[in-house]
Amino acid sequence: MLRIWGRANSSNVMKLLVLAEELGLPFERIDAGGAFGRTREPDYLARRHAPDGGLYPADLREAADCDRWMDWQLGALNRPATVLLFTYCRTPEAERDWPATHKARDEAERLWAMLEARLAGRPWIAGQRFTIADIALGIYVHRWFNLPHARGEMPALRAWYERLLARPAYAKHAAGPIT
Repeated sequence: MLRIWGRANSSNVMKLLVLAEELGLPFERIDAGGAFGRTREPDYLARRHAPDGGLYPADLREAADCDRWMDWQLGALNRPATVLLFTYCRTPEAERDWPATHKARDEAERLWAMLEARLAGRPWIAGQRFTIADIALGIYVHRWFNLPHARGEMPALRAWYERLLARPAYAKHAAGPIT
């Protein structure tokens, strides 16, 4: 059985939980990281357990597109999204840095607008099918739509989020309370 080490409220662990559930892999999650200590790096499940192009495309162009959007999440979206998460969920109200939070919200909205444009006319980030890129970014879109901050209208992003919510693995592991 696959062991996933990490906190259930960690965005990176949520990605693995959704992926394992989508692939039908039996798994056990073990608390690690943060207050639990003992962290380990997870295997790349998509290539190891779905080599036929299931959630990670076999086509090199499609795979590169997945990688590009996952890198975008890590390299661009992660920072402002983390500021928003920590402001609203992990920092006592009296200690919140509102100027930094407003700046992060504006930056995140600018970035989400890029994905809004990408999703225009396609159901999923890489095109016509759900991939690991949708998992990686889906964790953050749940937070974007559910943290108590202002946000502009982004109908393609909202529709994509609704499609994610219809997926049992996403609803179970990524769409719960934000902590």
